[in-house]
Amino acid sequence: MDTMEKYRRYVNTHFLKKVQPIVVDRALGAKIWDETGREFVDLFSGISVVNAGHGRPEIVDAAAAQMRRLVHCNSYIYHNKPTADFAEALASIMPAPDLRVSFFGNSGAEAIEGAMRLAKQATGRSEFVALEMSFHGRTAGTLSVTGNWNRKKKGGPYLPGVAFAQAPFPYRSPYGSDPAVVARECARDVERAIDLRTSGDVAAFIAEPVLGEGGIIVPPPEYFKMVKEILDRRGILFICDEVQSGFGRTGRMLAIEHYGVVPDIVVTAKGIAGGFPLSAFTTRDEIARAFTPGDHLSTFGGNPVSCAAALANLAVFRKDRLVERSAAAGGRLFANLRELQARHPLIGDVRGMGLMAGIELVTDRDRKTPAAEAAAAIQARLLEEGFLAGVGGYHGNVLRVQPPLVIEDADLDRAVAALDRALARAR
Repeated sequence: MDTMEKYRRYVNTHFLKKVQPIVVDRALGAKIWDETGREFVDLFSGISVVNAGHGRPEIVDAAAAQMRRLVHCNSYIYHNKPTADFAEALASIMPAPDLRVSFFGNSGAEAIEGAMRLAKQATGRSEFVALEMSFHGRTAGTLSVTGNWNRKKKGGPYLPGVAFAQAPFPYRSPYGSDPAVVARECARDVERAIDLRTSGDVAAFIAEPVLGEGGIIVPPPEYFKMVKEILDRRGILFICDEVQSGFGRTGRMLAIEHYGVVPDIVVTAKGIAGGFPLSAFTTRDEIARAFTPGDHLSTFGGNPVSCAAALANLAVFRKDRLVERSAAAGGRLFANLRELQARHPLIGDVRGMGLMAGIELVTDRDRKTPAAEAAAAIQARLLEEGFLAGVGGYHGNVLRVQPPLVIEDADLDRAVAALDRALARAR
């Protein structure tokens, strides 16, 4: 029985439209090989995880060395050096020096749940405001603050006390496409959500600096400053979900740096440890102290092997200047994608930052009619040509390009050329 047949019989994938028809055997850098030896360029990074590249030797070696010394001890009941060292290193990349105290978990959803609980205890309040089109995880708590029914259907009831505000989405905003107007009106809608859709007991506002699963939605430049002023006047915390947008993905170490705003709690995962399971929520000491004995714990959180890998991951980022690489390669990529947009009516919008790109496909540019079938067909055609891309967005019509930051310019150029051919066939 081959691997695909074993998947069909023994692995529950019924929550997917389909599993990509390849059996991954090995990977290195921005390349993946299947079990037949065929090479693919990875344009998706395992959903924005291996930002430093697949199989980075420094990261693998650090994890292997740690495994030979200590695999597990529970990093909260006992002290261990890799966890302490990485907590210090993680503090060094935060947008303010007082964001220095971290709690470690295993996944983005676990960290979001922990951040929500901490916000409740720190403020003594119980409600949240989140954004439409957002995605924060697949647990009951994180789906409660996810603004997309496609992710939430048949999973309720969800947590009470969550209000949703308009997504700051210039391409599909009811306020038009002027970024300044969208920023102002969507910030006002956060204020309306607080004042009119809650009981006034809001602990935190939670948002992604770039909405990943929503379709790579980039809020206008002034949006978060306006929202933060509203939150500060009311004593409401800002939980910044950097699970997908962090670790160089947008051309900054953390995407919130583009907006000049300092959150109260920053959540990181995915690109944090080069593919090893790890997540964190990081905050100020006075907020962290809201946890008292018995309030929180994680059996595997802060695992020394994952923390050793995460330390090596950050060292690779600094040595190879991967944040700067993301910004430069992203500039080249977006220039090429916009040239395609000018020639292919199927492309309604091109957006993103760094190496986090969304290409929204529409059947009618004036009506912005989502072209989900075309997105799936183009993804399949890219696969045929040896490129692994993602598809997402609320309507399922956004091609997602989020390659490892080490991808070579030549491979990005070849990917754009393959997309050009796929678009021509789809048209």
